[in-house]
Amino acid sequence: MNRTETLHGLRQSPKVDVCVLGGGINGLSVFRELALQGVNVLLVEKADYCSGASAALSRMVHGGLRYLENGEFSLVKESLVERDRLLRNAPHYVAPLPTTVPIFDTFSGLANGIVRFLGLTRRPSRRGAVAIKAGLGIYDFLTRKRALMPKHQFRGRKATLGKWPALNPAVRNSATYYDAWVSHPERIGIELLQDGLSAGPTAKALNYATVEEDGQGGFNLRDGLCGETLPLRPRLIVNATGGWIDIANGTLLPPESRPAPLMGGTKGSHLIVDNAVLRDMLDGHMIYYENEDGRICILFPYLGKVLVGSTDIRVDDPGTVRCEAEERDYILQSLAFVLPGIEIRPEEIVFQFAGVRPLPASNDSFTGRIPRDHFCTVLENGKSGPPVLCMIGGKWTTFRSFGELAADMALERLGLTRKVETADRMIGGGRAFPADPVAWIRDLAVTAGLSVERATVLFQRYGTDSRSVAAFIAAGPDHALPHAGYSTRELLFLIRTEALEHLDDLLLRRTALAISGELSLAMAEAALDLLAAEKGWSAMRTAEERGRFLTLMQERHGVSEKTLSVRNEHRSEICETTARSG
Repeated sequence: MNRTETLHGLRQSPKVDVCVLGGGINGLSVFRELALQGVNVLLVEKADYCSGASAALSRMVHGGLRYLENGEFSLVKESLVERDRLLRNAPHYVAPLPTTVPIFDTFSGLANGIVRFLGLTRRPSRRGAVAIKAGLGIYDFLTRKRALMPKHQFRGRKATLGKWPALNPAVRNSATYYDAWVSHPERIGIELLQDGLSAGPTAKALNYATVEEDGQGGFNLRDGLCGETLPLRPRLIVNATGGWIDIANGTLLPPESRPAPLMGGTKGSHLIVDNAVLRDMLDGHMIYYENEDGRICILFPYLGKVLVGSTDIRVDDPGTVRCEAEERDYILQSLAFVLPGIEIRPEEIVFQFAGVRPLPASNDSFTGRIPRDHFCTVLENGKSGPPVLCMIGGKWTTFRSFGELAADMALERLGLTRKVETADRMIGGGRAFPADPVAWIRDLAVTAGLSVERATVLFQRYGTDSRSVAAFIAAGPDHALPHAGYSTRELLFLIRTEALEHLDDLLLRRTALAISGELSLAMAEAALDLLAAEKGWSAMRTAEERGRFLTLMQERHGVSEKTLSVRNEHRSEICETTARSG
């Protein structure tokens, strides 16, 4: 994953079989699929890997219970299969999540579900017990052969309020079923990238780079860091840019070859709330509920806080999305509806994020009715340039199967055949996952000279890949940081091995410091000092990076420099020992 070597190789030979545009989860998936087949493939991402929609998902790994209402049975079936594969292939980051649906009606939603299933137009309405029971019955039926998790169960009003007394007292029933959640989705993206790069020198990747048509049927690659432009000659381009697909096609194809818009994304915003009463009340469950307008919302424990969301708003420019004040108000109103006794103070919102769902173009007036399925379409280049294979739609849960579909279409175009299957291929730190994690962690602690507590934290962050991290930590002098859970050697490992180019790459995606609400200004500045030293930045360049990061945190995530400074007081206890001793 050496940027200098990758650029040098492209200077020597601009020819590649496939250029994948877009380093989100779907682009990384198809890159991995092609790389494992031995294809000469280059992945190009204009920002950082998993920095767009793939960093803004609801952290759910699910079949899509509500998609049954649209008649998308094949999508739900595929999603449940891929959910279960992720539970097996990425056990370090994906885990079962008991999900409880509070129900306020009995028969509501039946007629609405029927007309929506038939494709007729009608506003969404509240789903009653009968409709939810039917949907969960289908869920259980579709997973009956694998049976990795318990079947659903229904509760009456008394049992529901007995377990969740803070729920709206108008609740009549509740239903609990099992889906899953992902703790570190951006890290899974990095692991897919590493798996692809491990296939050999024909697999290459660059973040902070762009590809544009050169006006003569060829393409140029532009390094966004130094500004260098290189010729690029792919046989096929895979457009995996999600909400940016139509924008990207405008730079890849001549006007006469550009199709009508393919994408029509909607924005989903989420809040991370630090409220212990709310977190403890959930008792480890997700509450999957309908707001008064019929919009599905969620809340569940996430990294010691509570994730609450989301909205569903059409957007035209995916590059400018952020959680607006009215969206925060909507989410908090929905929370007040389902849990009327819980009050969230403004300072308890420690992070917010928004992303664009990459949905197929649709004129439907109700965003919830836009299909959530995925497919690929190939656009021929009118100037005898390479065709462009566009990945349309897709949800995070199905990234593997979507990448497989696109890769198989690419292989067919290239006249190649598949050599490696990925359905049962373990991902990153899920490889050789121990049956007895406690014993494994104890052995790691002894081997690396760390405390069991420190080894446990590393295992939670990296799975079995924590052995490499721990070995790096043990190989040199380590120092404490303003966040006692991290040390200089751990951050240096990430900086040196995971294509970090900016401070937000480290604090928002390679670690969960920002989204967990645990990032202080002192920790951000300490991390910046490490990054600047490794990159050889001048004082001016370092100051620019500091300003860039603080602006991003304020504008995109609702966290001001003042808020980060206040957190210094809560993180003032500096770890007195190095990570070597715990």
